[in-house]
Amino acid sequence: MTYRHIRLDLADRVATITLARPERLNALVPSLFDEASHAIDAALEQGARALVITGEGRAFCSGADLHGEGDDALPEDLGAIIDRAYNPFSRKIAALDVPVVTAVNGLAAGAGCGLALLGDIVVMARSAYLLLAFVNIGLVPDAGATWLVAKGAGRAKALEMALLGEKLAADQAHEAGLVTRVVDDGSVLEQAQAIAAKLAAGPTVAIGMIRRQVAAALSQTLDETLDAERDNQRVAGRTADFREAVAAFAEKRKPQFEGR
Repeated sequence: MTYRHIRLDLADRVATITLARPERLNALVPSLFDEASHAIDAALEQGARALVITGEGRAFCSGADLHGEGDDALPEDLGAIIDRAYNPFSRKIAALDVPVVTAVNGLAAGAGCGLALLGDIVVMARSAYLLLAFVNIGLVPDAGATWLVAKGAGRAKALEMALLGEKLAADQAHEAGLVTRVVDDGSVLEQAQAIAAKLAAGPTVAIGMIRRQVAAALSQTLDETLDAERDNQRVAGRTADFREAVAAFAEKRKPQFEGR
């Protein structure tokens, strides 16, 4: 498939999806989500075991395109476009069996902030910033940003960002617990892909369960989490990767995981 709004690159079992609308600061339109969803499925079919999402040019993503045309135009009922494009994509990312690394190369505003924070590992350029810009145009956070910021940084920071609509610099985002690493601008994608390659070479089944287990723990009781850990450990303990790890330990060598 030929993509208009994104690029897909696959190397070392890592799929890199680049939002490629630099003239619009990689603003989001429904067809971009359609393309990104197709690209993810295609990459997984080709053996990808980790995903990187980044942006082309000076922005990661400026949020929704307020001037989309045709099928990409904003409808009067904004909930309809959220149901059609935004929420299905966020749910797709959350449900993946492979880890997701976001390389936040520049501003991540509005829904772009939510997209950036969907990463299991968030690598952010030193000059980049997060911005829940919704209040500045009379809207409310979407694309999961409310949950992601509140769970990552707490109620006070979520309300500050959402109510004031002010920039949050990379170092501040790191201090707040919203991003994993802050790196020099020119090395964002390289470092994100290196992390993704490490994850892609890991025990894929266990990694997939870990990402879902942590997400579930955010709204579970301790007892529920203990039960989930037990159930997942039963599955992980029967994988070929676990058997390989035990054998490698006994043989004093590095395990070679196959993702099964």
